[in-house]
Amino acid sequence: MTKAELADKIYEKVGLPKKEAAEIIEILFDSMKNILSEGESIKIAGFGTFLVRKKGARKGRNPKTGMEIQITQRKVVTFKPSLQFKSLIEKA
Repeated sequence: MTKAELADKIYEKVGLPKKEAAEIIEILFDSMKNILSEGESIKIAGFGTFLVRKKGARKGRNPKTGMEIQITQRKVVTFKPSLQFKSLIEKA
C-alpha cells in the first residue's frame, strides 16, 4: 500500500479532502522518522512498537566471491507487533 492509497482510505472513512489526508500522512511519517533518528522508540497501543537497535560489528561473507568482509556496527529499526495485532494477523 502506498501513501496515496492510505490517503484514499482516510478520505473514504473520515471524509477529509485527499490533499489534507496526504499532508497528515506526510506529517505523521516525518515525525516518526525524526523520533526514530534521535534513538527514541515509538509505541502505538494496539499496533506495536518501533525500536532503534544497535547491531555490533561482525564478520560476513560476500556471496558472490566468498571473501570474508568486516561488517561495521550500525543502527537498525525493528518493529514488534502488539498481541492484538498478532492475533488479528493470525486470523487472516
